[in-house]
Amino acid sequence: MAFTNKDLRKAGLKVTLPRMKILELLENAEHHHMSAEDVYKALAEQGEDVGLATVYRVLTQFEQAGIIERHNFENNLSVFEIAQEEHHDHLVCDVCGKIEEFHNAIIEDEQEKIAEKYNFKLSGHSLVLHGVCDNEECQKTLDPANKS
Repeated sequence: MAFTNKDLRKAGLKVTLPRMKILELLENAEHHHMSAEDVYKALAEQGEDVGLATVYRVLTQFEQAGIIERHNFENNLSVFEIAQEEHHDHLVCDVCGKIEEFHNAIIEDEQEKIAEKYNFKLSGHSLVLHGVCDNEECQKTLDPANKS
């Protein structure tokens, strides 16, 4: 979902260059989840003069406007992604921090059944599965003989 100037104004936000640059960066991110520091570094690499405080402020404004979602997966590090219409859950590598998104209808259905069994009306949920990804360096951490 690409956001426009009109979407920002509708959310009560002025259209500024830093906001547009940050939004564009999040929309086009190779890895959909970026920390504020990731956003700041990427902007600096593009030659953009946007301070870290501005990045934090804009991300908070975007979150409050429902443009992005904040996730806290590990070590109290917040990562942000563009809000999506369809719900998804996450797999997080405990070694490198890689995040994979997934959707599974069976899991979603089972959560509804559990809520019904305990007389809960769900307002939402967050499922994060932790483990070790298939990256060779991460896999080495599973080998007890590897004491590096």
